[in-house]
Amino acid sequence: MIKKFASLFAGALGISVLLPKAALAHCPLCTIGAGAVAIGAAWLGVSAFSIGIFLGAFAIALGLWIGRLIKKKYIPHQSLIIGVISFLTTILPLEPLMYDNSAVLVSLSGDYGTWLNTTYLIDKFLVGAIIGALIVLISPRISKLISKAGKNKFIPFQGIIITFLLLLFVSLVYEILK
Repeated sequence: MIKKFASLFAGALGISVLLPKAALAHCPLCTIGAGAVAIGAAWLGVSAFSIGIFLGAFAIALGLWIGRLIKKKYIPHQSLIIGVISFLTTILPLEPLMYDNSAVLVSLSGDYGTWLNTTYLIDKFLVGAIIGALIVLISPRISKLISKAGKNKFIPFQGIIITFLLLLFVSLVYEILK
């Protein structure tokens, strides 16, 4: 009985490997990669801004991927709304733990204390998370533009490569300039 079940299970597994389902955008590979880079960055002592970039990318990519798993569309922009909810429910609970303020002096016009002449505190983690989410949202468009420029040719995993290069570039520029 157990041998029969094991052979049936092995056969079903073999058939499922040979007949894969269509691939979906924002795959688990993307989200796991972004999360792994964020964990590695925290371990290495990287700034809250750079960690925010990768966690923001991870959160929005995971939400977009989950949103695309739902086949029936109940509301317009359903996947994007699920992505934003994923972003908020991932980043906002982590924000107090990663809180890192930076003072920015704006001295454009008027007396000190007015909107154009005051000091603002900016949370580096939250700004980084928003930038990371925006990179994940625009990178598919950048990939399409590159493919069109190359006469609809693309390299394997082009979208993933472009996303990670953009995330890494913005983080490295910040780390070098800080």
